[in-house]
Amino acid sequence: MNQEFAETRTQPDGRVRNFSMLLSSTPRGARLARLLAVNALRNWGLPDERASHVVAELAANAATHGRVPGRSFRLTLYVVGGTLRIEVTDTRGDRRPVLREPGAGAESGRGLLLVDALADRWGTSEGRFPRKTVWAEIGLTAPEPGPTCSGAVGD
Repeated sequence: MNQEFAETRTQPDGRVRNFSMLLSSTPRGARLARLLAVNALRNWGLPDERASHVVAELAANAATHGRVPGRSFRLTLYVVGGTLRIEVTDTRGDRRPVLREPGAGAESGRGLLLVDALADRWGTSEGRFPRKTVWAEIGLTAPEPGPTCSGAVGD
């Protein structure tokens, strides 16, 4: 299942934080990817809700559509400045993800729609054949607070 693991923890000097693990291309491996991502983000003191959904969808796609028997997929998380980059690399470079609307009665096909809605940016990149990486970026900066109207004079 887990053949390789690398992690760099948060450093006070602002160095890049990253996490990378090779996981089995199975439903169990996809679930484990989500759990490990949540654990890493919590250890770094970062919000995990949006990222956990994105990791779940990308890992499920890798285990389902990017699966080659006997080959694993890689989950990588990078935090640089205020951006979290999630990368899932599998060994089916010939199958690129396509964002499309599922039919009304479809029981699947909504994963990339969720990734598109939750991530600030996402896309694919080619690796050494036969690999491909599907990546998503999520901004971690807090939104600017909106004006409050308390009804007091001067508001």
